[in-house]
Amino acid sequence: MRVRTAVFPVAGLGTRFLPATKAMPKEMLTVVDRPVIQYAVDEAKEAGIEHFVFVTGRNKGLIEDHFDRQYELEKTLELRGKLGPLAQLQKEVPSAGHASFTRQQEPLGLGHAVWCARDMVGDRPFALLLPDMLFMGKPGVMRQMVETFEVTGGNVIAVEEVAPDQVGSYGVVARGAGPDNAFRVEGMVEKPKPDEAPSNLIISGRYILQPEIFPLLAEQRLGAGGEIQLTDSMQALMTQQPFVGVKYVGKSFDCGSKAGFLAANVAYALEREDIRNQFLDLLADRGIEASFTSIPQAAE
Repeated sequence: MRVRTAVFPVAGLGTRFLPATKAMPKEMLTVVDRPVIQYAVDEAKEAGIEHFVFVTGRNKGLIEDHFDRQYELEKTLELRGKLGPLAQLQKEVPSAGHASFTRQQEPLGLGHAVWCARDMVGDRPFALLLPDMLFMGKPGVMRQMVETFEVTGGNVIAVEEVAPDQVGSYGVVARGAGPDNAFRVEGMVEKPKPDEAPSNLIISGRYILQPEIFPLLAEQRLGAGGEIQLTDSMQALMTQQPFVGVKYVGKSFDCGSKAGFLAANVAYALEREDIRNQFLDLLADRGIEASFTSIPQAAE
């Protein structure tokens, strides 16, 4: 079956970005001039996703407003002849019935957030995108994964390679047979010691999962940190269904950290033809050297 639904867990408090996130969701922080969550939704759209499910929490109303029409603003842009920005705003709003919002009332972990979306997903495979992670690549990471899924089926996980001494901060997969864009995942380990890690391939915040994950999540078993961990249920599902890894082509930015967020702003600013040269000049005026590197592209 086609992957038509994507889940976006956006209930986190964003404490690492206080005081900016005291009254504004961290997912609405902007990379250049677009909220972080918009990049994730655009990536899903490129992959053919049609239904966008946001798992929110308290004080997240701005996200719902962002994906709604603002008639007063649209009318003002129209009257002032600003048709370009108007068209862009209208393009980014999901059509009626294609965006859904549900609440995660308690911060019980990623697994619990995914479980909260069960009724909206139904009995079909679905994409899961963690908005904190931004990816630059052509095609987008989720599209690369969907192309693999259409061949392999099962469950698909995006992975990337890191230095061996960094694996202790991530979930790590054990690589089995197969090419980089479709290898068998033989196992997963959460934050292993470097000398005990099965590889240096880490899980990167993009998944395609089968609906059989929901009964496993429904058991509500607490894992690391006293939270319901998605990895625990994926490990259980792995005994029933195949998991495939996609070593995606592209570059990632962890916008959940301040350094990663700032790096994303620089990278995306340099990618923009309308501001790249001016931005480079401003950096040069401050004695900062920067160069432009095009987005990594997957081989056709």
